[in-house]
Amino acid sequence: MGKAVKEILKSTVISIGMALTIFSLVGMFFDIVNGGNFSMEGYQFTKMVAGSAIVGIGFGVPTVVYNSEKLPTPIKVIIHMGIGCAVYTAVAYAVGWFGGAATPVQGLVIAGIQLAVAFVIWFCFMRYYRKEAKQMNEDFKEEARKQGYILNSFAYTKKEKKSKG
Repeated sequence: MGKAVKEILKSTVISIGMALTIFSLVGMFFDIVNGGNFSMEGYQFTKMVAGSAIVGIGFGVPTVVYNSEKLPTPIKVIIHMGIGCAVYTAVAYAVGWFGGAATPVQGLVIAGIQLAVAFVIWFCFMRYYRKEAKQMNEDFKEEARKQGYILNSFAYTKKEKKSKG
């Protein structure tokens, strides 16, 4: 299996796990708010679990765009979040997360909160990976120094040993 396929699978599995975790936590919240009287009919729970997995796929697969060095980061974010949010919105309407009982204003507030959660998760991942890259760069620089290399303009060069005499 190629590296790119492994990366897509990894990010998709992580995204599905996060989507199902969020779904479970929100479900528990509504169960508590409704005093343990939170019920669904007509396979609604099954539809919502499947919808959560689809949302995870919708946010996980597009992360492949971050492997491209040709696209600027803002475009990568727009592609990733655009696809993820479009999938989320379609699923939300299909499984009833945007309920018919909500007014248009309530629907917009709900959508805004859910999209904000998506961007907060993206932001946390972005911070994590930037920190990881910074640490890798520092480790690389330290290892280069230990081996006698110096940073000269934009490249590492081996220090020349001064001859005696």
